[in-house]
Order: sequence, then C-alpha cells, then structure tokens
Amino acid sequence: MRRVAVVAFGGNAILPADGKGTQKEQFENAHKAVEKVSELARRNFDLVIVHGNGPQVGNLLLQMEMASHIIPPFTIDVADAMTEGSIGYMLQVWFENYMRKLSLDKEVATVLTPVLVDPEDPAFQNPTKPVGPFYSEERAKKLAKEKGWTVIEDSGRGWRRVVPSPAPIDILNKRVIKDLVDDGIIVIAGGGGGIPVIINKDGLIEGVEAVIDKDLTAALIAKIIKADYLITLTAVDQVYINFGKPDQKPLRRITVEEAEKYLKEGQFPAGSMGPKIKAAIEFLKSGGKEVIITSAKKLKSALDGKSGTRIIGGETWKRIYSL
Repeated sequence: MRRVAVVAFGGNAILPADGKGTQKEQFENAHKAVEKVSELARRNFDLVIVHGNGPQVGNLLLQMEMASHIIPPFTIDVADAMTEGSIGYMLQVWFENYMRKLSLDKEVATVLTPVLVDPEDPAFQNPTKPVGPFYSEERAKKLAKEKGWTVIEDSGRGWRRVVPSPAPIDILNKRVIKDLVDDGIIVIAGGGGGIPVIINKDGLIEGVEAVIDKDLTAALIAKIIKADYLITLTAVDQVYINFGKPDQKPLRRITVEEAEKYLKEGQFPAGSMGPKIKAAIEFLKSGGKEVIITSAKKLKSALDGKSGTRIIGGETWKRIYSL
C-alpha cells in the first residue's frame, strides 16, 4: 500500500550552533541527516523533505553585510531561494547516493518553493523574527532609516533586524510537487519554510522580506499532497509536558484534541515545540493520519513504535496505524 510522508527538520541539522559552517562540514552533516531519513525510503514511503535554513540564511546575510561596500546585498526572499538551492543540492546528492546503496530505483528533485502569505497578516505589523548579523546601535539605526527595517537590541549581544513571520496560506507550485511525489520521486521542497511571496495589487507575484515557519509549511504541503504522515525531527526524542520541571512527563501517544488542550495550556512555547504542535494539529484536522515527533537518531525506533511521540486524529484514535 502506498504511503506518503512529509519529513521536516531544522537547519541546525546541517549547520549546528557549535559548527564552523564550512562546506565540507555541512556536506557531512547532510550525509548524517539523509542516512537517518533514508530509513523511510527503505520502508517504501514516498517522501517530501522540508528542511530549515535559519543558520545558513544568517551566515549568508552576514557575508553580504561584510561585502556590502562592494556588492549590494540581496533581500531575504532571494537569500531563502539561494539556501533552498544550496541545502537542497547537498541533501539531494546524499539521497541519490543512498538510493544507489539501497538498490532503490528512485530519483530525487529539489524544488524552489514560493509560498504565498497574506500581506494583511498581522505579523507584518509586528515583526518578531531576528535575522542576520548583530550590529552596533549606530549601524543598526542607520540601516533601519535607510532600508525601513525594524531593529531591536538583542539580549545585550548587539542590535539585530527583526522581520515578520506570517502564516503560509498556499504553495504556488503545489501541482509540481504533487506530480513528482505521485511519480515516486523524492522531493525536497519548502526549504526554510519556502520563499515568502504575496500577490500584489496588480495581481502579480512579489517577494517579501519575511520568515515562514518551516513546520507550518511542511503541514501545508502535507495537506495539499494528501500525505498520510507528517514526521518532525527535532532536538528531543519525544514531546513532554511540564518540560524541564520535576513533574516532567513524556507523551508517547495522544489525540489531536489532547494536543490542542496542552497547547492552549501553554505547555508548548512559541519558540520551540509550539509551531510543531500547531502544525501537527492543522495537518491532522485536514485529514492526515498521524504525526510523529522525535529526534533523527530515534527515527527508526519511532517508526517501530518504540520511541517518539505520536499524535493521532481523534476519530482514528481506536485504529493503530502500522508503519
């Protein structure tokens, strides 16, 4: 039976906080990430991979700032496209190599993904997402005046730009992604949450400077292609309530209603597990079968039902879907 899974993981998987950021290092980390995720291909899943790009875009913006007196910097939407291509290439090379090792006749395609957002989204009136390098106060305020940026002082470390984080509402090349998946091709799409675009007053596509949450984009792609599973790989092996407290409790299997309840109670902060749980809820309410949240190293165990957190739609609670 054909099974389709959308897998999301952060840009830190390729460029960790303590990494040097070299091309060699990122290729090696891409190798490690693909090695884990290829377990799904081995189990005959059709796959869409959605990766983060926060560290990579940050480094790219820093490079452009350092060279801004020589070469004019690009906007964030273009930087997103650049990192979709570079990270996608690294992942694609290793996926193709693993398909060869597993003797699987599967091709891999990286798709630049414009993601539509609403220009009236309240996020545009309240930019909150820090991006790019740290500046001196003088430099930050000069850039803010010249470019219309919003800048803030960031925890005593310097000044940074903040941009909106609007919700994704559509994938502009969704038919391309769906057709590729239907043909059995492993697709890498929606990298970094996708390239944020709006439809302007002339009815034309226009890029905007914003950051879209990759987990919400992954859930939207999963909904559009009618995926069975949404799998989120993160830093922890499973989801907890009362995380970090003496009464911390792991969640092995919960319903979408329970996930909503915990989210409303504030169990999942906006800066960490919150977007992942919100994405899970949206996916399951759109007809998805199951969400798995775990770490990359525990993915195989989670697929066997021995680790991770599974979230299942309430109406299917009594059915246990065997992976």
